[in-house]
Amino acid sequence: MARHGGRGWYGRVAAAALGVTAVAAAASVWTAQAGQPGGEPGRPGASARTAAPTARPVAESIAHASDGGAHAVNITIDDGPDPTWTPQVLQLLRENGVKATFCMVGPQAAAHPDLVKRVVAAGHRLCDHTVSHDTGMDHKSEAYQARQINDAERQITRASGGVRPMYYRAPGGAFTPYSRHLAASHGMRPLGWNVDSKDFERPGTDAIVNTVENELRNGPTILFHDAGGDRSQTVAALRVLLPWLKQQGYSFGFPVR
Repeated sequence: MARHGGRGWYGRVAAAALGVTAVAAAASVWTAQAGQPGGEPGRPGASARTAAPTARPVAESIAHASDGGAHAVNITIDDGPDPTWTPQVLQLLRENGVKATFCMVGPQAAAHPDLVKRVVAAGHRLCDHTVSHDTGMDHKSEAYQARQINDAERQITRASGGVRPMYYRAPGGAFTPYSRHLAASHGMRPLGWNVDSKDFERPGTDAIVNTVENELRNGPTILFHDAGGDRSQTVAALRVLLPWLKQQGYSFGFPVR
């Protein structure tokens, strides 16, 4: 999967939040790391496994399929919520009767709890997209990965009024065996994508539409963004693509869990 974006904008937004929560995260249930009794490379130790999260664990493998069947697509929206673009995306989804999965950056969710609640109230699903959107986090320590995932999960859950994320999407696809195991043990299925719309690069509305139409044969899960800069091209592309997908006979589902 292509690695897009980077820390930049997300790092500035998240820096304060990450510093404040680092100490608390160190005291989380995931203090037992690989190398401790019962541990193995890329896995938490035995004591971490016994301190089970409240959510029921799900599969650790990266999900790409749709629960809607062979002719369904999954619309996934990353990096928000954003007060300018998320409401426009929500309006288009509502007009077309489409449910989507919103992969949220923790500090963005914390800053805009009203939007998180609107997403939930409209029947969409939540996804943990970490604190800092660090596309190089697969090269960082397990403690760092745990802070990124756990802190964002808490921020999103608090902003939603108690609704937990159902998925975890690593920024830029930077998954590790440890991060997948950690997320799955918290009830968040690791979530990939099959079609990168390239909207993050703002190549133009027509280019985004063409990319999705041409690459849809790769699989059902389509990646879009509602934050991280000007997303007017994404909104315009969704205005074209959502009706087009329905005209092609596609239904809309959620990523498998």
